[in-house]
Amino acid sequence: MIIQDKRLMVIGGAGFIGSHIVDQVLAEQPREIIIYDNFTRGTRANIEQAAQDPRVRVVDASITDTLTLRREMEGVDGVFHLAALWLGECVDNPRAALDVNIVGTFNVIEAARDLNVQRIVYSSSASVYGDAISVPMTEEHPFNNRTMYGATKIAGEQMFRAMYEQTKLPYVGYRYMNVYGPRMDYKGTYVSVIMRVLDRIADGQPPIIFGDGSQSYDFIYVHDVARANILGLQAEVSDECFNIGTGVRTTINELVDMLLELTGSALKPEYRPQEKMFVQHRIGSTEKAERLLGFKATTPLIDGLREVIRWRISQGLKVRLLE
Repeated sequence: MIIQDKRLMVIGGAGFIGSHIVDQVLAEQPREIIIYDNFTRGTRANIEQAAQDPRVRVVDASITDTLTLRREMEGVDGVFHLAALWLGECVDNPRAALDVNIVGTFNVIEAARDLNVQRIVYSSSASVYGDAISVPMTEEHPFNNRTMYGATKIAGEQMFRAMYEQTKLPYVGYRYMNVYGPRMDYKGTYVSVIMRVLDRIADGQPPIIFGDGSQSYDFIYVHDVARANILGLQAEVSDECFNIGTGVRTTINELVDMLLELTGSALKPEYRPQEKMFVQHRIGSTEKAERLLGFKATTPLIDGLREVIRWRISQGLKVRLLE
């Protein structure tokens, strides 16, 4: 689908990933971008600059509000669907996870079908895989999920697939690996290890590593993720789900060492027993996304972390950055 002169809706567009999609889509010369967000997780600050563009319109509403959703989707050509309760929220309130992540996603699918939306990019998650049985994980990796959040994402993928079978509603689903970058949450209860480490460094306290630090993940920079979303809307392939990652394995020990190096800190990590059973290893194969979408991540982790630190400094964090 050609984006130029199209009307697009970014559901969850004030969030971490969604706001970066909005920024990059604006460069593709759309006619209008509707940021549809209830600001449960997204913030006005994330879209402050984009909202000044006359092509951008902000709608404060939830995907559980079917009347508003259908009214605003009328005449929309393409949709990026990112709205969801996150991992911790799904643990704390599984009923809300059902209502938002599953019923809300069906509301999006149903409205898109009825209103003849041309294409949807659905943000799923690598959580559908659970802990890795094999590495790197291809898209054929079994659903080994053990979380409510992952269960809702599996349900979303299956609803899109079923609707495609019935009506040929074009879509692609994206299974994100560990996304990081400017605008990621650093104030909530469930913040990433990157944010926790930077806060500890700023306080002059040793970073805490749970377990032995050998846990390994695939960290992908948010600008690359936003570009993948644009490619997904432009692509011709449908009814497929893709890993969105780098394919590069990074241990927690390596990640913490990078952050200490970038900040010029002499602190040494403090190791503590693993408190919860989190996923221990998750690295995604990138072959399918490269072959069918033309997507390949280009931001090295060290460069992306440098941008995260620069952004946190702009938010008032008292650390230094070694250029």
